[in-house]
Amino acid sequence: MPFINTKLNRPLSAEKEEILKARLGEAITLFPGKSEYWLMLNFSENERMWFRGYNNFPIAYVEVQLFGHADSATCSKMTGKICKIFHEELNIHPEHTYVKYEFVDEWGWNGENL
Repeated sequence: MPFINTKLNRPLSAEKEEILKARLGEAITLFPGKSEYWLMLNFSENERMWFRGYNNFPIAYVEVQLFGHADSATCSKMTGKICKIFHEELNIHPEHTYVKYEFVDEWGWNGENL
């Protein structure tokens, strides 16, 4: 039950959103037992974001939340994959991308907690 929440300081076309959905759906499989089938995504565009005192270049903030835990090596691979995807698809340089991980022991779905 992963959730990837993305904030961008630029617009996101429907075409690019679809591409990001597919590529992040593939990337989530880096985590054992995770798949696009359970992946929930959110894309927020045109956010008022600043980095290093500037806002005149593309910026991304990506939160990856997982039910359960993952080791740092897998998270590091995922960070590399996310940065590559956002660079290739949206021209957001990896040095302008933050990726945050959260691991949750209690996750609600379908009227109950798992």
